[in-house]
Amino acid sequence: MKKNSYPCSYGGVGIGLRLLSDDDKQHLHSAVLEILNTIGIKFECDEALDYLEKAGATIDRKQCVAKMPEYMVNEAISTAPGHYILYGKKPEYDVTVGDGRVNFLPFGSGIMVQDLKTGEVRDSTKADIVDCARIIESLDAYDLCMETLVPRDVDPKVASLHSFAAHNFHTNKNVTCGPADKRSAEALVEMAAIIAGGLEQLAARPFFNFGGCSISPLTIPDSTCQAIMAGARYHVPCGCLSMALAGGTSPVTLTGTVAMALAETLAAVVLSQSVKKGAEMLIGTSCCALDLRHNAAAMVGTPELALISAAFSEMANYYQIPCIAAGT
Repeated sequence: MKKNSYPCSYGGVGIGLRLLSDDDKQHLHSAVLEILNTIGIKFECDEALDYLEKAGATIDRKQCVAKMPEYMVNEAISTAPGHYILYGKKPEYDVTVGDGRVNFLPFGSGIMVQDLKTGEVRDSTKADIVDCARIIESLDAYDLCMETLVPRDVDPKVASLHSFAAHNFHTNKNVTCGPADKRSAEALVEMAAIIAGGLEQLAARPFFNFGGCSISPLTIPDSTCQAIMAGARYHVPCGCLSMALAGGTSPVTLTGTVAMALAETLAAVVLSQSVKKGAEMLIGTSCCALDLRHNAAAMVGTPELALISAAFSEMANYYQIPCIAAGT
């Protein structure tokens, strides 16, 4: 039986929640363009700034800020593919994103686990990743695999490589991997090419995708820049996720947080298209609200997260760029 063939667990069309009117979308897009053109985005990577400058951005080298004119942003949106395939190691694990269907994957990059045998809460290890990958492989409700845990029992400089190996040796599903720097991004491609049989074979069916996050407010760190640039060069899809905190690292209004998250992630799209037009990108949100009473992140299960995720997803559909959104 083909994997993920159960009704409603794979390729569902969703419920079509509509929060934003056409005018709302236009206003949000105008706000995003204003942020990118007048405030700009800080890119903590000189090479990324070089690409952006050649593509038309105004660069403040001292502040590492790129201001992107409206035409540059709109062109990047138009050249980024509206749908593509996230390949598995076998064709039956292939998943099309951006075609209106809803797919599921676990959240990622946990740093602690509850030991299954002792109940102890401890640092996550490479062995824990293997267990998670096997579980994800066996659950048909999961269509894709995000890096589940950080292997804290290895050198942090090579943790992404150990994570890549632990996941990919135990699941056939497409895995999201986040490199720590340029060298690890290149090393991930080298490892994947060995598994695929060569760089050409990897480019034809990349069975993993790069992932990274912005740092709110309005910053793309070097690690995410390296993921975006490597993905564009080697024809590996890449995603950029905003984790803005409404009332903390982003405006307290949910609309303001959505606008800022869109600006951060679309800046990543602009970088990818500056490296190579047609590079496959995914934008995402895991934004939530700050619990002002307890000075903590109000995350899972909150209505604010649901509203932000829904509005962000609507805007991604408006831009015709595949997206990922945190669930409740």
